[in-house]
Amino acid sequence: MTATRALSRIKSVAARARASSTAPILLLRIAAIGSLAVATGAPLAAQGAPRAAGRDSASIAAADSLAARLKRAEEAIALLQQQLGEQAASGVITRSRMQLELTGRVLVHMFRNERRVNNQDNPQFVRPDSASPLPISALGMAIRQTTLGAVVTARDVMGGSFIGDIDVDFYGGQQPSSGGRTFPLLRIRTARGAVRWTHGELMIGQEAPLIAGLNPVSPAAIGTPGFVTAGNLWLWLPQLRATVEAGGPVRIALQGAVLSSITGDPVGVFDTDADPAERSGIPAFEGRVRLRVGEDDRTSELGCGGHVSSVAIANGPSRRSHALACDARLALPHSEIRAEGYVGRGLRGLGGGGVGQNFTRTGTELLNDRGGWIQLNLDPHPLFRVGAGCGMDRPPDKLDVPVGGRTRNQVCSGYTILRPSGPLFVGAEVRKISTQYVGGEVRNNHLNLALGFEF
Repeated sequence: MTATRALSRIKSVAARARASSTAPILLLRIAAIGSLAVATGAPLAAQGAPRAAGRDSASIAAADSLAARLKRAEEAIALLQQQLGEQAASGVITRSRMQLELTGRVLVHMFRNERRVNNQDNPQFVRPDSASPLPISALGMAIRQTTLGAVVTARDVMGGSFIGDIDVDFYGGQQPSSGGRTFPLLRIRTARGAVRWTHGELMIGQEAPLIAGLNPVSPAAIGTPGFVTAGNLWLWLPQLRATVEAGGPVRIALQGAVLSSITGDPVGVFDTDADPAERSGIPAFEGRVRLRVGEDDRTSELGCGGHVSSVAIANGPSRRSHALACDARLALPHSEIRAEGYVGRGLRGLGGGGVGQNFTRTGTELLNDRGGWIQLNLDPHPLFRVGAGCGMDRPPDKLDVPVGGRTRNQVCSGYTILRPSGPLFVGAEVRKISTQYVGGEVRNNHLNLALGFEF
C-alpha cells in the first residue's frame, strides 16, 4: 500500500472518530499511524527508480523493512475501523436518529436544623417558634434531591444545530403516607429545546427567568437553588426565548422572552384552577442585554434586564408586576465570582421574591421588594471545590408586609465539594439563616452532608 493510500484511509477513519465518544483516544492512535505513514512514504516512493540509482542489497533490506512497517500500519487502521463500527452500534440513539446522552446524580443528604424551618432538608427561611413538648432541633436524611437528565443533539436543523434536554428530580413533594419524605414525587425541573446558529438562538421549554438565570453553587440546595427567598429569583417557567448575538472576543447579545405568568399561589393536589396572574389574560415579558468573554467554563458574563407582568385582583383593575435585575459571573484563574441583584414588586411568581410574599397587608397591592446575593467559588484542584456567599431579601417598607409576615431574610453559607474517585461525590454545607418578623428575629444553623455518585 502506498503512503498516499494510507493517508487517505487515515483521513477516513479520523472523520468517523470525531463523531465518536472515544474520539480522543482513537485520534491519538491515528496520529501515531499517520506519522509512521509519512515517515515511510518518502523511502517507498523512492523505489520508483531503484535500478537507475544502482540499489544495493542494504537498500533493498531497508525498503522491505519499511514495507513491513507500513503493512502493520494498514492492519492497525483496519482494527480502528472495526472498533469505530462497534462503538457506533453500541451508542444510544433515539427513534428520530438523534444522539442521546443520559446523566444523573444520586445523593443521600444528612441534615440537622436547630429551629423550625419551612423545609427540613433544604430550608429557605426560619419559622416562628410554637409551643411544643417535643425538641425544636431535628436530625434527618433524605434522597429526594437526586436528579436524572437526558440530552439529545442533531445537526443541520433549520440551518443550525439542535440541542434538547430534560432534567427531573424527586422534589415534587410527597403523597400523604407513613413513608412521608421517603416516597417523593417526580418533578420536571427544566426541559428545553434550542436551535443554535452562529449569531443566534431560539429556545422553547421550561427554564429559569431570562433576567435571573444564574444560581449559586451548592451541594445541598438542588431541589431549589441556594439563597431562595434571600435574593435569588429562580423559578423554572414555561417560555419562548430568542437571542441575537454579535461580536468577536467580546460578544454582545440582545435577548427577549415570553413567559408563563404566575403568582406562586398554592394549587390543588390534582385539579388546578387559573392563577390570578393567568386571569389577567397577559403573559409575562422579559428583555435582557448580555456581554460575554471567554469560552466554556472560563466564560465571564454580565447581563441586565427587565420583567413585566400583570396580576388580576378582585373587584378592581389588574396590578402590574415589574422587576429590574442584573447578574454577573466573573471567571478568574482557579476561581469565579457570581452575583445577582434586583428591585421590583410582586415577585413571588419568579421564585421567592418578597421573602415568598406577593401582596401588601391590604391584599390589593403588590409588595415592593429588593434583594441580591454574591458567592466566591475556588477550584484549587479539579477534584475539589470550595465556596462561600451571602444573600438577602428585604422589602423596603416594613409596614407594607402582611400581618405576621417576614420583613427580611438573610442567608450565608459555605460549602465544599470533593470527587474522590470515579463517579463518587461528597459535599458538605453550613448554612446560617436569619429571618426577621414584625415581632422579632429567629435564626437557624443548617448542617448538610451529601454522599452519592454521578453518571
